Amino acid sequence: MARVTAYVAQFVLLCSFLAAAASAQKVGVDPATAPSAATAPASAQSFDVNSAVEFYLAKMPPAERARSNSYFEGGYWLQLWDFLSTVLVMWLLLKFGWSRRMRDLAERITRISALQAALYWVQFIIVTYLVTFPLSVYEGYFREHKYGLLNQSLGPWMRDQAIGLIVGVILGGILVMFLFGIVRRLGKNWWVWGSVVSILFLMFVSLIAPVYILPLFNKYTKLQDARIKDPILSLARANGIPATDVYEFDASRQSNRVSANVSGFGKTQRISLNDNLLNRCTLPEIETTMGHEMGHYVLNHATKGVVMYGVVVVLGFAFLNWFINSALARWGQNLGIRGMTDIAVLPLATICLSIYFLLMTPVSNTITRTMEFEADMYGLNAARQPDGEANVDLLLGEYRKMDPTPLEEIIFFDHPSGRTRITAAMRWKAEHPETSSPEEVARPVFNSH
Repeated sequence: MARVTAYVAQFVLLCSFLAAAASAQKVGVDPATAPSAATAPASAQSFDVNSAVEFYLAKMPPAERARSNSYFEGGYWLQLWDFLSTVLVMWLLLKFGWSRRMRDLAERITRISALQAALYWVQFIIVTYLVTFPLSVYEGYFREHKYGLLNQSLGPWMRDQAIGLIVGVILGGILVMFLFGIVRRLGKNWWVWGSVVSILFLMFVSLIAPVYILPLFNKYTKLQDARIKDPILSLARANGIPATDVYEFDASRQSNRVSANVSGFGKTQRISLNDNLLNRCTLPEIETTMGHEMGHYVLNHATKGVVMYGVVVVLGFAFLNWFINSALARWGQNLGIRGMTDIAVLPLATICLSIYFLLMTPVSNTITRTMEFEADMYGLNAARQPDGEANVDLLLGEYRKMDPTPLEEIIFFDHPSGRTRITAAMRWKAEHPETSSPEEVARPVFNSH
């Protein structure tokens, strides 16, 4: 599904909607393995932020740190291989005439231009999915199992891929029909309105995702455990969030990753947390995580994200317009592409957007990382659980490099690194010594992994 979604995102300009989810239980502390709270620098008078950060980082066993670093750093190369494989497949579609043959087949089936675009899209996404499937299996299945990050066997994993393919066919087909309709009607100014339509479409998908898309992959139910639900709803009310329910979903069927999210817009907006967060974390850790997610809501990150990513999308369409016109002027006749309105141009558009989004990786990551850090700070002020925050950051470090170089963090991190987040939590704690929680400090976060 990841590679299918990538193809949809590259042309359709959809940002993948993130999902995560929920269930309930508090993890106990093993006195035999828990470090002594007395060893943590928690004195209100002599609290040393750097020492506190190093204390938390030291809770991560060296083997776990090496595994996490290897996994995350390998992702740097996978971004390159994904880019190169995408360009290669698109080049093959153009070079050997497969793209124009798919167009010709669509035209033989129907004379309606919109349906021709949709029929072409179905062929396009299925062909690219099949050609790139070996790499998808390696990335999404075998590599995830190698690092202990996937719980699924091949059958359930394939089911999720099939669902993702169907979603990509439907959503991508709708957007492609709209975009090529705009190209046919507006000519050289198509890219302006094409970017507007893509942004609106992104908002539409975000609106329907919590209700109609995410439940295709996981089961969402209302959280019933009052020990967890009531503090979360109290936190929501205290921060002006009109929430009446909290949802949990069974992410453990896929992995052990802890996660939560606020998804949707307006009446479809939901506060959700996954069963890994409930099963692996204490109440203070859950509260600080939900405080973070509520920060996204209160700080209007959904709207701000649309605006900031909208600028990226508009620039992308301007680049796309220039790129395709230049390429068609030089190679269009040899490729059998009739012009900008020809649906067979889609592989060329995908090459262009692949280049653009690769170059824009530091920009898009910085936009997201900045909003995530703002939500971190909001969550600390709302939940007042700095030690809980640090422990959750360690769990996130199971698949994110904890201590990257500054350049790594700027280019490759769409969330603040573990060190950055723990440092922020300990700085906050230094200014609020009354929040010290010896139980949270002492909790061994890696004994259940």
